[in-house]
Amino acid sequence: METAETVELAAQVLANRVGVAFSLVFQNRPVECMITITALEAYFWLDPRAGDERILKTFRDGYGRIRAIAERRLLAHPAARLELTPADFSRR
Repeated sequence: METAETVELAAQVLANRVGVAFSLVFQNRPVECMITITALEAYFWLDPRAGDERILKTFRDGYGRIRAIAERRLLAHPAARLELTPADFSRR
């Protein structure tokens, strides 16, 4: 199973700057994931004008929570790709 450090190294800001792409292993299968910049701004205090370095630091700082939400979504709806948006982090 991949460690959080391995996943963090693989994380990258997408060229179109809509989100951060990362992968995780869930039930022994790789899953391509993306969290939107909007979600990082709304729930992880990312400055709207942040550069790539700050975006990735914010992602790493919130990775435990991001991974937990991703795994919860995958338990409910298994998939090979997953996009996390602000709706995934709002408390309903």
